[in-house]
Amino acid sequence: MVFRVVLLLTSCESCRNQKFKMSSNTIDPNLDSSSAGRRKDPAWKYHSLVNPKDLNTFKCNFCGKLTKGGVYRAKQHLAGGYRNVEICSKCPPHVRDEIIEFMSKKKRKNDFDDMPDFDDIDTLGDDVDEMDVGAFQNRGKRPMQGQASSMQQKKQRQQQKGPLDLFLSTKPKVSNQKDAKGKQTTIESHVNKELRENACVWFSRWMYEAGIPFNAVNYPSFKPMMEAIGRVGPGMKPPSFHEVRVPYLKKEVEHTKEIMKSHREEWARYGCTIMCDGWKDKRDRSLLNFLVNSPKGSVFIESIDTSSYAKDGMKLYQLLDRFVEDIGETNVVQVVTDNASANVLAGEFLMTKHKNLYWTPCAAHCLDLMLEDIFKIPRLKSTFQKACSVNGYLYSFTQVLNMMRSFTQKREMLRPGKTRFATAFLTLSRFHKQKANLRKMFTSEEWTNSRFAKETRGKQAAQTVLQESFWKNILFALKVSEPLVKVLRVVDNEDKPAMPYIYEAMDRAKEAIAKSFDDERKYEKIFEIIDERWNVQLHRPLHAVGYYLNPEFFYSNESIREDNEVIEGLYACIERLLPTAEVQDKLSKELSFYKNSEGLFGKQICIRGRNQLSLGNTVF
Repeated sequence: MVFRVVLLLTSCESCRNQKFKMSSNTIDPNLDSSSAGRRKDPAWKYHSLVNPKDLNTFKCNFCGKLTKGGVYRAKQHLAGGYRNVEICSKCPPHVRDEIIEFMSKKKRKNDFDDMPDFDDIDTLGDDVDEMDVGAFQNRGKRPMQGQASSMQQKKQRQQQKGPLDLFLSTKPKVSNQKDAKGKQTTIESHVNKELRENACVWFSRWMYEAGIPFNAVNYPSFKPMMEAIGRVGPGMKPPSFHEVRVPYLKKEVEHTKEIMKSHREEWARYGCTIMCDGWKDKRDRSLLNFLVNSPKGSVFIESIDTSSYAKDGMKLYQLLDRFVEDIGETNVVQVVTDNASANVLAGEFLMTKHKNLYWTPCAAHCLDLMLEDIFKIPRLKSTFQKACSVNGYLYSFTQVLNMMRSFTQKREMLRPGKTRFATAFLTLSRFHKQKANLRKMFTSEEWTNSRFAKETRGKQAAQTVLQESFWKNILFALKVSEPLVKVLRVVDNEDKPAMPYIYEAMDRAKEAIAKSFDDERKYEKIFEIIDERWNVQLHRPLHAVGYYLNPEFFYSNESIREDNEVIEGLYACIERLLPTAEVQDKLSKELSFYKNSEGLFGKQICIRGRNQLSLGNTVF
């Protein structure tokens, strides 16, 4: 450290001496062409200094334009093509070619030379001092100690980066100190850490003010965005409201169209599924979102207002037919909609016109309808209504709500929804888990001594909670609905396709319901509801094909090969999706390899991968 201080003082003393020498030698009012002639840069031949003492301002000999920024800016004026300076309109072509060739050679030279040429420095401002003038005039000579210090400072200013640039820097750092992890630390690394901390504080503050969700930093585009900002460096001008709203939005639309090209290639290669998702906005408009799914992923196509014909099957058929034509009839494998009567009619018309695709009802909607039918059973309907009544009473009064939270250890009771019937299961499940705590609450002194215990609604809520038949009906409802909710989670899963698992999942759900009871008569009505929805709406040949071609189930269950329902669905799909006899025969041969584990299907790597894509084992 002492050596560094002495060296710094010596350098400063040398700088002062050198500055005195330069000031006495370079500020010469009689600076003539002989000093300029010693310069190798050709720009000096076509420019003249306005003031011999000012090496920052040049005058063009052709057009007379004054340029500030040193000889480098003067060369840009002659060469043209730079946004920071106007091109010379009177410069001869051979002069412009000479300047451009010199600048290109200088650039190639600088790629191998760390020491910058002072003729090309673009950092000379109006406030250039005497030290800079002296260093400029002594170009080509071996720098003295003071000059070396000045050049080192200029080089550091050129290499200065902003906070994100320093954070992304990968240059090695040398130091004798080490941190707790054994890595070498430097003052620069400490400064970089503080710069990053400051940048993160401001970025987080912007997120909080804008109300941006925290998971936005997990988006794939977040890291490239931060790296792009870091490469710009300090002084970056942020995009304006107009730029984000108009020009960059148009660029993003064009970028999205480019991405769509790769998706369309995937649709033509592997086929795709058109998905229709109906919903209502705040103005109670019936909207229909159209998406296309393929192995590459799902993409949004268009949203259409169908308020005027939401229940018109013919109009919906025409709408679906238009999208099939736009995507390509040969590319579409199936069209998926919900089970509304108008959509069912439209799907039948669509399959009649297009012989090589399927209309498939939404599996999640079918399961919701199953749960809706189950909770229409008088016994379960009455139980769910009582649970909703108790739940509504608990949240009607602040004192009752605080009392409930104190007995349930601040656990909330889920609020029932009006349209999603899976919430009925969730509400009854939460009641079942909090059974003991709720009963303790309505039998405690705190409740009996309160005014709520004497009111009519309070007495009804307490009577319901203390009624044993209420809890028995809840247990029955959970036994018959929980397996179906698990299937619903499978079909709502976004990580893996659910088509190969629906067939098996429904069988396992029925088996789980049967195991929960010792008497078949207790769940006989439930099976009738499930079979009615499954056979009429949910079951499709595509489900059978997915079940047959799922190696996890096919190789572990020998009965699949003799299941007539599955085999019929398999060949029905082959005939509809592959109308050419040649392709059908080729596929039949390939199926024999799959069935007998021959060829690639017999490889050990394929055998080991049969169960790696499983969803069923994690659900039931």
